[in-house]
Amino acid sequence: MLIEVDKSSGFCPGVVSAIRKAEEQLSQADNLYCLGDIVHNNEEVHRLELQGLKTIDHQQMAELHNAKVLLRAHGEPPSTYSLARQNNIDIIDATCPVVLKLQQKIRQMYESDPTLQIVIYGKHGHAEVNGLVGQTDSHAIVVESEKELCKIDFHRPVRLYSQTTMSVEKFRLLSAEIERRMVSPASFMCFDTICRQVANRIPHLREFASQHDVILFVSGRKSSNGKALFEVCHSVNPNSYFVSQPEDVLPETLSGESIGICGATSTPMWQMEHVAEHVKQLLG
Repeated sequence: MLIEVDKSSGFCPGVVSAIRKAEEQLSQADNLYCLGDIVHNNEEVHRLELQGLKTIDHQQMAELHNAKVLLRAHGEPPSTYSLARQNNIDIIDATCPVVLKLQQKIRQMYESDPTLQIVIYGKHGHAEVNGLVGQTDSHAIVVESEKELCKIDFHRPVRLYSQTTMSVEKFRLLSAEIERRMVSPASFMCFDTICRQVANRIPHLREFASQHDVILFVSGRKSSNGKALFEVCHSVNPNSYFVSQPEDVLPETLSGESIGICGATSTPMWQMEHVAEHVKQLLG
């Protein structure tokens, strides 16, 4: 049976950079704090914890003084940087350049005219979205679907942005619906801020999933990107299975002539390769 690991899957550049920075710091010190999971993948988080990485939340950071804290690729609101200055915390900033640029764009737009309605298409409570909302002093409107467009006053100007990992197609549909509802003379501007490093994986995964009898999609349970990309695979190939570790693979699902193993932007290549090795053992 053919077992193929998708070489185009795995960490996106932003996550690669964050992990590299963490490893560099850990090679020079016994421990390092990280604000939130460095990546939504328990196996990778555990690997780094063994090297001395300590994951903390915002409340724990408020109690820290004279320490080093890494900010993950998702980015943080201005309030986090203010807290760091107050507590003499040395920030290791691993914010993804794409996210950082988006934060700056939103901040500049908000400061240019505070009366504008800044609308962000994204997931409520997601770390990246919290960082984006923070650029507007918490005035931005977050919408996750068309059902939430009632939050917008269509008689006032609207500027629409997107969390970097959302669906391009759904963003376009949402943008079109907002524009349709706008009441003249209120203006509407849409900014496609979706990362193509992530979005371009969708057509590739569709093709990859169609080429194999069985798909094993490897991802952490907390990864929103993982859930979305798994659905892409499953829509093309019903014999797609979500696994977070090798032990999740059920022998009875391994059938046909080929098995494809792929993953989310938060899935390390080593984890997909471990799954591949486990599958080989199961098949004897």
